[in-house]
Amino acid sequence: MKVVLLEDRYAHHDYEKGVLKAVGAEVVESKASTPAEIIAVAGEADGITVNLAPITAEVISGLKKCKVIARYGVGFDSVDIKAAGEKGIMVVNVPDYCDEDVSDQALALLVSCARQTALHDKEVRKGNWNIRSGGPMFRFKGKVLGIAGYGRIPQCLHKKLKGFGFARVLVADPFVPKEVVEKAGAELVDLTTLLKESDYVSAHVPLSDKTKHMFGKEQFAMMKKTAIFVNTARGGIVDTAALYDALKNKTIAWAGLDVHEQEPVAKDYPLFALDNCVLSDHVGWYSEESQVDLQTKAAKAVAEALSGKTPQFVVNKQFLK
Repeated sequence: MKVVLLEDRYAHHDYEKGVLKAVGAEVVESKASTPAEIIAVAGEADGITVNLAPITAEVISGLKKCKVIARYGVGFDSVDIKAAGEKGIMVVNVPDYCDEDVSDQALALLVSCARQTALHDKEVRKGNWNIRSGGPMFRFKGKVLGIAGYGRIPQCLHKKLKGFGFARVLVADPFVPKEVVEKAGAELVDLTTLLKESDYVSAHVPLSDKTKHMFGKEQFAMMKKTAIFVNTARGGIVDTAALYDALKNKTIAWAGLDVHEQEPVAKDYPLFALDNCVLSDHVGWYSEESQVDLQTKAAKAVAEALSGKTPQFVVNKQFLK
């Protein structure tokens, strides 16, 4: 058996090699990124792990023996799961490797915006000393927290925020039962209610055709002028131009973003011109511990598939033939 690791960001692949060699698989490391390059190196592969390289229908059509494609990470929008399923290829992801880390990042961005940490750091370095340079600050206690999407990561974030003294926690997620939300001490509401009533909004929805730009001009206009918006999910769920206008015109107060519509961001990224936002480079998933978990779990899913088992997280069951 042959497994191709399509990845060029990690320091090494010792974790994958250890798992895959235990089931007798030959491991090939590759930085291929174009369809032609991927087909050339993985056309005869039994399994593939992939990071950012797009696995399109064209690529899938050139895979002759592949049984499984494992996407490093929670998201899998870079893989054509329908085309894979129709060819009998399982697509798996790793949704349980960075709950702690992304929720930590969301918390860090939320606190940094609320306390204007990055802005005051910059001002102090320039020799300025003005506690109101970024506008008014408000405490968390007694305010309303809104969580859009309530999967593993936002549930983890919610637990961490319980000691902050929020008066209410609102959740908008049509796929989570009301009992689950209420048991966690929150209220299940629609997105419009959440946006209108929350002082802080943290976004945790996956990117799809239905969620693309779900946070746009209309949604930001619903929010309080003192509101803070945080996104650690996918950049595409936010209309960047609309967010820029909302921040520039003080429609909302602050935003903290770990993810962006274009990554890496362009040198002329409009949000660079604004002081009332905190930006990071899609680092929310990362810790030394999560790195090990990610590589190991992706490889284990491939090993299971090649051993005739069904991995835990198969994302294209509905398309498999």
